[in-house]
Amino acid sequence: MAEQLHHWIGGKRVEGTSGRFGDVFNPATGEVIGKLPYASEQEMDACVKNAQAAAKLWGATAVPKRAAVIFKFRELLVQNVDKLAEVLCLEHGKTLADAKGEIQRGIDVTEFACGIPHLIKGEINSNIGGDIDLFSIREPLGVVGGITPFNFPVMIPLWMGAMAVACGNAFINKCSERDPGAPMMLAELWQQAGLPDGVWNVIHGDKVAVDSLLLHEDVPAISFVGSTGVGEYVYQTGCAHNKRVQAFCGAKNHMVIMPDADMDQAVDALIGAGYGSAGERCMAISVAVPVGEGTADALLKKLTPRVESLKIGPYNDPNADINPLITAQAQQRVESLITRGVEEGAELVVDGRGARMQGYEDGFFVGSTLFNKVTTDMDIYKTEIFGPVLSVMTPSTYEDAVQMINDHEYGNGVAVFTRDGDTARHFANSVDIGMVGVNVPIPVPMAFHNFGGAKRSKFGDTQMHGPESIRFFTKMKTISARWPSGIKEGAQLAFPTNS
Repeated sequence: MAEQLHHWIGGKRVEGTSGRFGDVFNPATGEVIGKLPYASEQEMDACVKNAQAAAKLWGATAVPKRAAVIFKFRELLVQNVDKLAEVLCLEHGKTLADAKGEIQRGIDVTEFACGIPHLIKGEINSNIGGDIDLFSIREPLGVVGGITPFNFPVMIPLWMGAMAVACGNAFINKCSERDPGAPMMLAELWQQAGLPDGVWNVIHGDKVAVDSLLLHEDVPAISFVGSTGVGEYVYQTGCAHNKRVQAFCGAKNHMVIMPDADMDQAVDALIGAGYGSAGERCMAISVAVPVGEGTADALLKKLTPRVESLKIGPYNDPNADINPLITAQAQQRVESLITRGVEEGAELVVDGRGARMQGYEDGFFVGSTLFNKVTTDMDIYKTEIFGPVLSVMTPSTYEDAVQMINDHEYGNGVAVFTRDGDTARHFANSVDIGMVGVNVPIPVPMAFHNFGGAKRSKFGDTQMHGPESIRFFTKMKTISARWPSGIKEGAQLAFPTNS
């Protein structure tokens, strides 16, 4: 029987009152395991008002005390990794190893947030002129919103929310309606850590909930991760209503394999980065770019049997390599794109359509798929497939490979595999991509650096986590101060200078 799910507002589970609900599935079996309430405008407004009251008190809390709560939360995350992974896997479908890797990346950012007493320090200049001291401080914004995706239901809320809370804000997580269980568990762990009620909230819903955040006058900032179409809408709508918005969106990530590359290393990288989490990652490698026909032949000779050997399975199967996709609609979309690739003339080397396994016949599985001879005019190249599908394209020269990458509308991540330092350095400096890997297939920066793509992979001029997150979740205030010291200058009507 499907579980009745709730929102998390003001430190407690709250039943939905809109009368609108959505189904939560187990992707491995296709079964409905939860009924999720979709918030109304009125429920969203009540959540914001509750968060506002909490934000005032939390923002006034001494920064070391805020850090102490985050330290405690970090410890609770570590203690509950297995439970959190189990909840995540049941609703998302990804393997346990993959889920634990995601959670660890969330813990990394939480650890970075523990350093908030240092990170949030302002600046000061003593005696800039006339015994005046000038100093700047960073203050919280108030209530901020985080619209997070299904593919990382723990990591992305922590990338946004841990930093927002550290800066003294209240956080409203409009999480994905596909896998809400893990975000709800995060809220409970924050409460156990001592975070005041109302500082961390979880709201479920669809466009109504999103629009309510975008239009609400008391939510000055929105952070988003998701598809490019929705991200562009969020960015434009939020900016039109005078909000600070960052939107991290779709991708088509290439991996260039030079003739001098270690081919075994390159194949291992493509298997992990192309098929891990069934390709449902914005940093997944979906295009392999061997330079020259000889490199392509050598790559395919080693790559094809590896792709054919990948096994589908549920998250609790230790031998599973590829998990189910998130919904039946996602499964149908990916399979239709594979069919489209065949129609467009690409060579289908490994076909993952129709993948089924005994006992999980109704699961949303697509098997590992490999295309060769893909061209830039094909839909399977232009579109973010978001499934276990890898395309091989073979430019004749290194220069053609770089040009192809720069011509694509997306610019999230890219990698080059080579033994030559000059090629690697030139590549890193030449590609118009936000994150570059040199013999590293998924170049997601660590928590103390910034995450973010380029071109239509990102809207807004700020990055995720790292020092940029402090700037995004705070506002700057600059103060000029002079104390009476017997100076008698008289009234001055000219514009002030330090002379």
